[in-house]
Amino acid sequence: MPHILIVEDETIIRSALRRLLERNQYQVSEAGSVQEAQERFSIPTFDLIVSDLRLPGAPGTELIKLGQGTPVLIMTSYASLRSAVDSMKMGAVDYIAKPFDHDEMLQAVARILRDRQSASSATAEQRPAGKAANGADKPGVDNSNGEIGIIGSCPPMQDLYSKIRKVAPTDSNVLIQGESGTGKELVARALHNLSKRAKAPMISVNCAAIPESLIESELFGHEKGAFTGASAGRAGLVEAADGGTLFLDEIGELPLEAQARLLRVLQEGEIRRVGSVQSQKVDVRLIAATHRDLKSLAKIGQFREDLYYRLHVIALKLPALRERGADVNEIANAFLLRQSARINRTDLRFAADAEQAIRHYSWPGNVRELENAVERAVILSESPEISAELLGIDIELSDLEDDDFIGLAPQQGAAGNTSHEPTEDLSLEDYFQHFVLEHQDHMTETELARKLGVSRKCLWERRQRLGIPRRKTGVASES
Repeated sequence: MPHILIVEDETIIRSALRRLLERNQYQVSEAGSVQEAQERFSIPTFDLIVSDLRLPGAPGTELIKLGQGTPVLIMTSYASLRSAVDSMKMGAVDYIAKPFDHDEMLQAVARILRDRQSASSATAEQRPAGKAANGADKPGVDNSNGEIGIIGSCPPMQDLYSKIRKVAPTDSNVLIQGESGTGKELVARALHNLSKRAKAPMISVNCAAIPESLIESELFGHEKGAFTGASAGRAGLVEAADGGTLFLDEIGELPLEAQARLLRVLQEGEIRRVGSVQSQKVDVRLIAATHRDLKSLAKIGQFREDLYYRLHVIALKLPALRERGADVNEIANAFLLRQSARINRTDLRFAADAEQAIRHYSWPGNVRELENAVERAVILSESPEISAELLGIDIELSDLEDDDFIGLAPQQGAAGNTSHEPTEDLSLEDYFQHFVLEHQDHMTETELARKLGVSRKCLWERRQRLGIPRRKTGVASES
């Protein structure tokens, strides 16, 4: 049974984490500071250390050296994410932002312990650029720049990684669904790279970028004289993908006639060039992607229903960036490193307001919008710190000032404390619900968020998830 050390000065968070981990078959010890951990335990004997970044006395990063190779998972508030990234440079295996979900913590712990036991050990968590991890059968591995090639470790993405590994070795058709800019082609690339067709070509086609009059010729090829200007025969993109993978992006834009030809490829495994009477066999795995609702399009006759069901063998859903929690900051930092390297600058970093704005902005253009914002900011930056204004993010930051917040625990001496303080046995979610219900009659939303160490947006989202309605009376309205 893995032995985990929790170092956290907030009693209720420490107790809740202990109970969470023990319920999931981990042996747990705890301490309130680095000094206490040193005095009570032999730190290198633990399998994993989970520590808050800000502790009384020495910071949690001291445990990296004291652990002598034991992986250290750093916990931090959103406002301290930059410090958390710095702690990873010092040797922390990963960080997790407060407030976190139970599943998020359990997945992080399982991932780190699994990597510690594997041949690659904890170095897999450092995500060396351009190197694939040797672990296609490990569903919990973090995948930024690894075998999947996608940055992020939130629960929806972990579920996606698991499905990619299951689906990739098969020849089943896959439909990738998600908003524009979410990275659907990255998923298609991962499916190809982890398949038995990885050494064959993957041909990518954006169906929306090819004129309707040319799309059949582009996809299926044509014979000499098939139409005006066809001075020679030409193989199409489906034929070029023979033996490999054909990725059709924005397949919802494919004209109905081309859909009929594509259906023949899927049903019969053969194509017929435009202007030809001869068919030829092709061995192609089809991966399609769309941001549109193909089922609804099929109902109104704008997409072939039989083709929809042929494509919908396996459906993978990519979450929008706004649904991926702390992943957005990790992705932003990866883009910052990439863009900085292009202009040979090593001093650039996000200011605190930029970190907050990145986390709480809705990103309607998803990853593509984020990448463009970071690239623009890097090019225009004149000082080492990139501000929210330079990123061009239009968001009100006054409600996101949580630099001094420590996770879900209230500040000591918080106004409104009563004899009904939550016990140490409460889970993190239980504590959140208890605190809101206990104090919302005499505290505004801003005050509640400040005491809980979250933004108002996060407070609202958790209210929705936990079914805690806002009180309409008893609190002065906020402007």
